[in-house]
Amino acid sequence: MRGAVRPHAARLVVAAVAAAAAELCGLGLVAAAAWLIARASQRPELAALSVAVVAVRGFALAKGALRYAERLAGHDAALRALAELRGRVFDALAASPRHSSTAPGADGGRGRDGEALTRLVSDVDAVQDLLLRCALPAVAAAVCGAAGAVVCWAVLPVAGAVLAGGLVVAGVVVPVAAAVLGGRASRRAVSARDALAVRALDVLEGARDLAMFGAAGRFAGAAREAAARLERAERAAARLGAAVAAAGYAVQGVTAALVVWAATRPAAAARGVDEVGAAVLALTALVAVEAVLPLGEAARRLREVRPAARRTGALLRTSPPATPPPPAPAGGDAEDGPVGGAAVELRGVTLTYPGGTAPALDGVDLRVEPGRRVAVVGASGAGKSTLLAVLSGEAAASSGTVRVGGRPASPGGAGGTVRGLAQDAHVFAATVGANLRLARPDAGDAELREAAERAGLWPVVRDLPEGWDTPVGAGGRGLSGGQRQRLLLARALLAAPPVLVLDEPAEALDPVMADRVVADLLAAPGGGTVLLVTHRLAALEAADEVLVMDRGRIVQRGRHAALLAAPGAYRDLWDAELLTT
Repeated sequence: MRGAVRPHAARLVVAAVAAAAAELCGLGLVAAAAWLIARASQRPELAALSVAVVAVRGFALAKGALRYAERLAGHDAALRALAELRGRVFDALAASPRHSSTAPGADGGRGRDGEALTRLVSDVDAVQDLLLRCALPAVAAAVCGAAGAVVCWAVLPVAGAVLAGGLVVAGVVVPVAAAVLGGRASRRAVSARDALAVRALDVLEGARDLAMFGAAGRFAGAAREAAARLERAERAAARLGAAVAAAGYAVQGVTAALVVWAATRPAAAARGVDEVGAAVLALTALVAVEAVLPLGEAARRLREVRPAARRTGALLRTSPPATPPPPAPAGGDAEDGPVGGAAVELRGVTLTYPGGTAPALDGVDLRVEPGRRVAVVGASGAGKSTLLAVLSGEAAASSGTVRVGGRPASPGGAGGTVRGLAQDAHVFAATVGANLRLARPDAGDAELREAAERAGLWPVVRDLPEGWDTPVGAGGRGLSGGQRQRLLLARALLAAPPVLVLDEPAEALDPVMADRVVADLLAAPGGGTVLLVTHRLAALEAADEVLVMDRGRIVQRGRHAALLAAPGAYRDLWDAELLTT
């Protein structure tokens, strides 16, 4: 993340200098005005006040100009850094093997799609607050507070010591307490906000299904309860903010009162501090402490945005480069074949989910040669999706070995060798073309069309008012379920990885279109190795091999025609499909 900020360091320095200078001008303005008012009460010659009058005007004009310069330079630097960081995050997501289906959640793992992406967007935007509401106020407060303490010390050491103590309390003790207490309040608010986002997503996007099953009222009630929890958490955070502000003002008032007391003591008179000097010291102390009061809110906000900065930094550090994987070592057992792709091999793979009573995968042995097109079928719960999850690195096998392209598979799909389309993949609020180019940013229109034709998306794009430049809403709003599914499938195909895993890629399509898309995916020449989970069997004649799973095991495998000719699970599935058509 530092890489996004570093190119704009000069602008940030200008903003910091302008902020500090504006605070110093505010300090000088109050000190000069205090001296002018107090001295004017003694009715001196007008000439004795002329310098103070000019100083007041100069400091007032300079403060406004410098504050504008600080806002201009600070926001310019923050927005430029934010734009660059968004680009880096986009590139990191594009290079990530799982970019088409997931985004890092709070713990860096796979979270619910909408929730994780919403969190990611807010994480990136938090960088703006980190610069504008944390870094710049801290610099200005430090400079102004130190200047005020030095001025007071030079006039009256006791007053300087009192002011220094007030600055420590207002600028260190109060912010630390605000950060500690604010961190707890912020975690509660974030948790409540996430829960409300999920509940609202359920109610809005699942309205038809909920109404069909009579569950709309129950889910709406859960959303209202989540909103109430968020309201309570935000009220608690607001009360904490008010308490922090009140504590700062109390410290400011006490510090100014103690400075006045010190300036009116006989020892002060002995140093030549009269009522004019006392007024200047009191108001100088007041402004110096006021300059550090924003540190309380800055510390609280820093506590909130630090986890976001860590998550964003972790994404940028851990995402692999968007480059093809290196070739397998000489002599390996899974080198690329002449048709492209990479070999896939599982030996004795078992996976049992936490709390599960039976293994989702039970001693699976499988080898798929490079470039082969393999369909995986079976009843619900047979282990089909789990098999793909193990291959793509989204689930870790409890035992056994998984090798892709001659290398052990790892989280993220063997360093980018395996990519796929998950059922919860995300459509961004962008154009159709931009959503596709997330898979390959340098793809031309011809490559987009080829992927769209294979996915059955091209007729949709052709009929859109602006073609590739037609905008779609977040989550695919503006598209039907089938159009959204075709868009996601085209994006997965455009990535053209050595191994492509597809989980029900035609689930939202009508049967005729689903069979055509599946048949095209299995019959298209060239490209990488394809493993495709589907419940539609009519289009599997083009598959090089069909795997039939039951209770976490591969119980049959072979070509479509051979499996139909022999009694067994596959023919049972075929007969069941015929009954529903």
